[in-house]
Amino acid sequence: MTTTDRPPTFISPILVGRDDLLALADRRIGEVAAGTGQLLLLSGEAGVGKSRLLGAIERRAAAAGFRSVRGGTYPSDLRVAAAILIDLARSMGRTAGLEELGGRLAARLEDDGPVVGDSHRRRRLLVLDVAEILLEIARDGPAIVSLEDLHWSDDLTLETIEAVARRAPEVPLLVVGTYRSDELFPRVPMRAWRARLVGQRLGEEIRLARLSPVDTATMATLLIDTGLPIARDVAAAVHARTDGIPLHVEELIAVLAAAGRDGVASVDRPRGGSPVGAGAVRPADGPGTVEDTIIARFKQRSAPARSLARAGAVIGRAFDLDLLSAVVGVEAADLSEPLAELAEQFVLLPTTAPGRFGFRHGLICDAIYDRIPEPERRRLHGRAADAAAGTDVGTDAFLALHYERAGRRTDAYAAACRGATAATAISSHTEARELWDCALRTAPEDVSEHKRAGLLEALGASAAASDDNIAAGTAFEAARSAYRAAGDGLAAAAVAAPLAEVRHLLGDPLEARDGLIRAALGGIEHAPSLHQTPSDPPSDRVRARLLAAQAAAWMLDRRLDEAVSFAIEARRLADLVGDDATGRNAATTLGVCRAFSGAVDEGWRLLEDSVAASRTAHLEAEAARGYRMIGTSASVLVDPERAERWLREGVEYAERAELWNHRHYMAAHLAHVLWATGRWPEAAALARQTLADGRGGVTTRNVALYVLGYVALSTGDLVEARIALEEAREIGQRMGELQRLSPPLWGLAEVALAGNDPATAIRLSHEALEASTAVYDAAYLFPFVVTGTRAHLTAGDPLAARRWLAASSALIEQRGIPGTRPAIDHAGGLLALAEGSTGRARDLLEGAVTGWAARQRAWEGTWAVIDLARCHLRANRRADAARLAADAAATANRLGAPALSAAAAEILRGAGRGQAAAEPWAPLTAREFEVARLVADGLTNPLIASELGVAPKTVAAHVEHILAKLGVGRRAEIAAWIGSRPVLHSRPHGGDREE
Repeated sequence: MTTTDRPPTFISPILVGRDDLLALADRRIGEVAAGTGQLLLLSGEAGVGKSRLLGAIERRAAAAGFRSVRGGTYPSDLRVAAAILIDLARSMGRTAGLEELGGRLAARLEDDGPVVGDSHRRRRLLVLDVAEILLEIARDGPAIVSLEDLHWSDDLTLETIEAVARRAPEVPLLVVGTYRSDELFPRVPMRAWRARLVGQRLGEEIRLARLSPVDTATMATLLIDTGLPIARDVAAAVHARTDGIPLHVEELIAVLAAAGRDGVASVDRPRGGSPVGAGAVRPADGPGTVEDTIIARFKQRSAPARSLARAGAVIGRAFDLDLLSAVVGVEAADLSEPLAELAEQFVLLPTTAPGRFGFRHGLICDAIYDRIPEPERRRLHGRAADAAAGTDVGTDAFLALHYERAGRRTDAYAAACRGATAATAISSHTEARELWDCALRTAPEDVSEHKRAGLLEALGASAAASDDNIAAGTAFEAARSAYRAAGDGLAAAAVAAPLAEVRHLLGDPLEARDGLIRAALGGIEHAPSLHQTPSDPPSDRVRARLLAAQAAAWMLDRRLDEAVSFAIEARRLADLVGDDATGRNAATTLGVCRAFSGAVDEGWRLLEDSVAASRTAHLEAEAARGYRMIGTSASVLVDPERAERWLREGVEYAERAELWNHRHYMAAHLAHVLWATGRWPEAAALARQTLADGRGGVTTRNVALYVLGYVALSTGDLVEARIALEEAREIGQRMGELQRLSPPLWGLAEVALAGNDPATAIRLSHEALEASTAVYDAAYLFPFVVTGTRAHLTAGDPLAARRWLAASSALIEQRGIPGTRPAIDHAGGLLALAEGSTGRARDLLEGAVTGWAARQRAWEGTWAVIDLARCHLRANRRADAARLAADAAATANRLGAPALSAAAAEILRGAGRGQAAAEPWAPLTAREFEVARLVADGLTNPLIASELGVAPKTVAAHVEHILAKLGVGRRAEIAAWIGSRPVLHSRPHGGDREE
């Protein structure tokens, strides 16, 4: 391997999963510093992280003022007396302050004197002398002596360390030794030594376990370093391959990174996503360094042991003794010796089940399997399948794997079809997908085109359930073509329904999906079918499914009236042909339409009934979709308690049913609920995890991104907020769906306001109003009511703010969705405050505070409290203003919201001075400023009166007040003052002259 061919080096930047061990080490360091020496033994298998833990302990000891020295040994040192102590002496000779002591140690080890007298006495004196020298390392203060790889030490070394351990409590010396637990074979000297020291409490053993799945995921996340957690399925695959051995995790990630660099790994990474999928982890080549070590040890085993291990590797990671016996053709009773040899060498370990064995870790199994010649491998796979057939071990999935690898395609095909059907029936969609893939690979050359189409359709369904929507779309398209080639146009039309759903998850707009369904509907009447029966006309069944899919497509675009008509017809046809699944789907769509049209109680009832009926009928896909729709709808319609309850239950249900797209999408919306209710760190963590997990669904990505944008906005990171929200907006624009576009638009409008750019906030708010008006929406429009009003007022245009409020609140009033109502009170209060009507502003803002609190909206609710405090300050009610501002400041500090904290602090300062913050049009009132702006536009008093809908005498009075307040005498001077205002002279989109 050349330098350029070598995989990159991946080393975890932190010690993962060892916090408890480090805490123990800190306690022992403290005890040693206080004068009580200790012996710590770090044990674990190769690669588990003993050396790294030792290094961390050394660094902690050094930070506590300890002197440090280290010695090590090697495999050949079993034949060298006191090898590790000789190495330690050399290390001491290179350490400041220990040179003389190191020299004495080296001299004592090299000079045993003449061979006279009792050899046992001479040996004992040597041990005591050397131990005394080692104890002197701590004569000037606490010290740490590190001894690596004690499993290769000789008796003299071990006796000396034991002597040190017996005296250690007398001096401030910490001795830390490492050894491999998988190298303590029966005849290794250290085996009895370790038992004696630990048993007599002369030393304390710290056993390093393999990393848990969670810790493995953490390490893999740190190594891949994309800014997101590693996807859960990828983390599970990495843990399965490495068994949580840190070195193996690092080496496997390096292999995968190199494969990705060379175009071998399946790279499915969107921005910030994981560079590999679980499908690339499982078959990836094992790390070469690990494999070389395994094979070097394996070659030293006896021929019967090697033969047994190869057969076991073919069977799998774990296997039964009886099956192993049948594969190798040797009676079970005659396998004791080679099994014992493999167990002694830690290649195999007995499992908890009697008569069952397993490889110590997966990479041992992989390394041995990869070295089996192909002819022998095929023979062993065939023997494994034949021996397992008809037993509990011989499941169809097991048989399909072994028959295929044995080259017996016909047997593999039959087993794969049976296994995939059974797996689908119990919602084991990941296994089903692998088996449908196997069936397609091994299908006989003469399999009918219709049968092949059915396999492709089943593969598409399992891939869609697994959230691999690209693979699902490809399979469904191929199934349609195959059905047409087989002459079954009706079956081809039916596939359009799941294909349209998949295309939605891949980002296709409504027009494309609706066109797909319409084309399928149009071809039903004359489409040939291979299964036409007079009693159950399949055309009606297919039409019902297509209409249900069409209803869902239009509902997702929030075109509720059209969706309702399609759903009602789909239910009618489904009832006619007895298709309960399609009827449930259509009912779910109707429930969403009712809720979003304002009949929320009816909508919730329909959705809850649909979930219950689907679960009773064991319609898992329909039940999961019902959970998805009720939970996400409640999330959008500002019903957080309902949303969280159904989303959490739905996530759990979808996980059990292995319906991963539903699971990931619900998790993304749960993150939205967490943000809305002020649990921002939880929201960010869940959104990031969902972004990593939900690789297959662009809709999941859209939601997770705008939630991350909201969290970043709320916590003051406007740059990160804009990045996430812009990507979410791009998805929404590409799909053309209001629910994908409007949420990131609102986030961007708020970002613009926070960045003192009201013109952009106004433009985005009007863009959202236009999109919502097209579909008579209120659910996605309501946040813009406040944002748009605030933006117009910030830009110094109260007239435009009033017109914006009237235009945007009309749809909110029309739909009457309870959770959206506080937005109208909030915006109305802001406008009344700007116009100087503090009494009315107070009433409206108090209503907004109460309304947002009832809906648990942290961001909007805290702003409403701040706005109400500002209202009290304007009315010179300083105590009330200070109380409310202090409450808002406490909430803002708890949430970590700098913008809210700053706004509350400004009011507190104003309350202390007895001054209210000046409006941008001071010293005029908001109404006077409107008149002044129209004067600047050149309008006469009668024209101004017509524009504002007031009497000309009222305008004349306003003009007199303006002249007096500005200290000017002519209308031209009013125009000059307007032009001098830094923002107020501009007319952003939506201003009073443009509406």
